[in-house]
Amino acid sequence: MRQITFREALREAMQEEMRLDERVFLMGEEVAEYNGAYKVSQGMLDEFGSKRIIDTPIAELGFSAIAVGAAQNGLRPIVEFMTWNFAVLALDQILNTASKMLAMSGGQVGCPIVFRGANGSAGQLGAQHSTAFESMYANIPGIKVISVSNPYDAKGLLKAAIRDDDPVVFMESELMYGDKGEVPEGEYIIPIGKAHIAREGSDVTIVSFNKMMKVALGAAEELAKENISAEVIDLRTIRPLDWFTILESVKKTNRLVIVEEQWPFASVSSEITYRIQKEGFDYLDAPIRRITSADAPMHYAPNLVNAYLPDVTRTVKLIKEVMYLNK
Repeated sequence: MRQITFREALREAMQEEMRLDERVFLMGEEVAEYNGAYKVSQGMLDEFGSKRIIDTPIAELGFSAIAVGAAQNGLRPIVEFMTWNFAVLALDQILNTASKMLAMSGGQVGCPIVFRGANGSAGQLGAQHSTAFESMYANIPGIKVISVSNPYDAKGLLKAAIRDDDPVVFMESELMYGDKGEVPEGEYIIPIGKAHIAREGSDVTIVSFNKMMKVALGAAEELAKENISAEVIDLRTIRPLDWFTILESVKKTNRLVIVEEQWPFASVSSEITYRIQKEGFDYLDAPIRRITSADAPMHYAPNLVNAYLPDVTRTVKLIKEVMYLNK
């Protein structure tokens, strides 16, 4: 194992898959000459050339449509969005074409494509650059949604996404591109749809994903100081969701808290709450609770940014409330 950054892990995944399969190519704003807005594609133009590392205009709908057409004709595009906030402009191609083509063609035309880029807040970037979109895309049948929290998962799941025959939405975090983590030297693939138990525990289950995993693990550390043992589950894949791992953990801990960056209404935590209370009600000793972003656009002021997002302190407070119910 060696320590590499999140951006390096993503780059290695793309490089390895492009070396293995000449149908794979990368396109997006600034991915070639500028080496990527976040330097994820550093050096890839030199290795693969301008026919496979393609700079695009600032026209998300247009270049997404080109990539979807390429996928339908046998290629395997990777589309990089500078941020998923800008990708809203390409929603027509993702929702109305990529996700529906297999069904509309009676199984004759697939769409093996990966849409990837930075998702969610990244400090003082204002309301239009700070939305987390997992639940919106997870609501679309025909699309797989991946949201990663560390370099190891980033590489293994991006390789799986590139090889997948369905359209995949792959969500990263601008704040984590420089984070380092252990990644094997050799090739590996992480199966899509399998959650990871990041920390084992016995008193309460905490479920999270993407950069909110830092909050979940930080809360678990603080709770351990008070002899509260938290099991932390990293979803990794939002659709398909690994219900079984969550349910098995709840059978053991009898309590569930979900930490996510999205707005509370119709969110990933909403769906998890419904499913677990439906299939695991008898195992719960307390109501399922969640901590989300505020139900409002994110403002620019740093104090409002801090108030908007889930943090360790509020998560610990909520979990203690859950722990002491019925005691």
